[in-house]
Amino acid sequence: MPTPETTRRDFVKLSTAALAVAATQSARSYASSATSYAKIVGANDRVRVGVVGCGDRMRTGDIPAFLASAKAMNFQIVAVSDIWKMRREDGAAYIQKLTGNPIDAVVNNEALYARKDIDAVLIATADFQHAQHGIQAVLAGCDAYVEKPTAHTMKDARAFLKAVEGSKQIIAVGTQRRSTPAYIKAAEYIQSGKFGDIVMVEMTWNVNQPGRWRRPDVVPLLKEADTDWARYLLDLPKAPFDARKYLEFRLFWPYSSGIPDQWLVHQIDTVHWFTGLPHPRSVVANGGIYLWKDGRTNWDTMTAVFDYGPLDDPTKGFQVQYTSRFTNAAGGTKELYYSNGGMIDMDRQTVTPTGGLTAREAAAMKLPANQLPSFSLMDTVQKVSNDADTSSGGRGDPQTIANMRNWMECVRSRKTPNASIRAGYSHSIALCMNVAAIQTGQKVTFDDKTQQVMVGGKPYVHA
Repeated sequence: MPTPETTRRDFVKLSTAALAVAATQSARSYASSATSYAKIVGANDRVRVGVVGCGDRMRTGDIPAFLASAKAMNFQIVAVSDIWKMRREDGAAYIQKLTGNPIDAVVNNEALYARKDIDAVLIATADFQHAQHGIQAVLAGCDAYVEKPTAHTMKDARAFLKAVEGSKQIIAVGTQRRSTPAYIKAAEYIQSGKFGDIVMVEMTWNVNQPGRWRRPDVVPLLKEADTDWARYLLDLPKAPFDARKYLEFRLFWPYSSGIPDQWLVHQIDTVHWFTGLPHPRSVVANGGIYLWKDGRTNWDTMTAVFDYGPLDDPTKGFQVQYTSRFTNAAGGTKELYYSNGGMIDMDRQTVTPTGGLTAREAAAMKLPANQLPSFSLMDTVQKVSNDADTSSGGRGDPQTIANMRNWMECVRSRKTPNASIRAGYSHSIALCMNVAAIQTGQKVTFDDKTQQVMVGGKPYVHA
């Protein structure tokens, strides 16, 4: 994603590449030209969209990405659903200012779907709510773009998958790497066999941000009388109203698991995509709250180790080492894939022979050297014109713009999005296994027959 220092020129360049590859991906199952759209019944009809949850992610991520393609795709936001009075009113005013169109502010999702004119929704609510709000959209006959994580309990993950696959709705999840140029090229390269077998993956997501996921200026503004706390909890156990658990939910289980919910799912999703493996064979984890003693219950530092490979052949596979911390930013965000011949660095978007088998070491065992060629993954991205609209707030990051655009195209074509519900289900399995490892301190596995997380040979129900 672009950093605050990214220049407008860099942004346009990245956006162009992202949209180009998203279009290329979509074109494999659907020709995205104007001529092709015209062949589809209702292709020129306006798609009327509702916003479900108008918090930070929606305002800074999904709405700008949506507006970047809304005009070209003939999509229009018409309503905002949020159970907090201030947020829904501010959200409606914000979108109306950006678009110039009247926006209806409704008190909850039932009121939103009761309008009967909503074709699709953008969902960016609290982590634990995504699956249930997604199911609600499907039952209302709406397509949806649902932020990640798809679910952090297997109960919700299974229910969401069943609802989507039993419907005709187009559901995309917010793992936007799936529509990002360099990741698409990396997937193609690995799947071609040219990279060789993956032998190890190292992933990090490190920041030094005591205020990350904190909302000290906003928490005092939330009053119980201005929201619907019981509706916020959905099916969680009843609990006293707590503005922090409402607005800083990423710090508190069971509203979120923090690091795994927010960061792990983005990165572990690429492992499933690149390899075709649906989930880890096992997970162990360790960590704690080592520095930020601010009342949070979710760790500020975590290391998890995932074992991947064929379930029927334990002699084959590889390890994913995942580390993340809030306490020191060294190392930043990295995704490094290793084979015997070298490395893919997704931060630099390069393939290099780094660490590959040298001639000297190979000769000792009478083996051929194994050194990958060096090249940039971005060099192979086809450049096309960028029709992203930045005139009405469409200035989201290129990855989200591309993923949102792909979803919009699929709403028109009725094809499967890049970031499909199956992709979301797979990252949910890895997430649920990680959460179980955190909560128990034990090695966690998964039963493919029952689709349950297992600890000590027994199904695990999250604490």
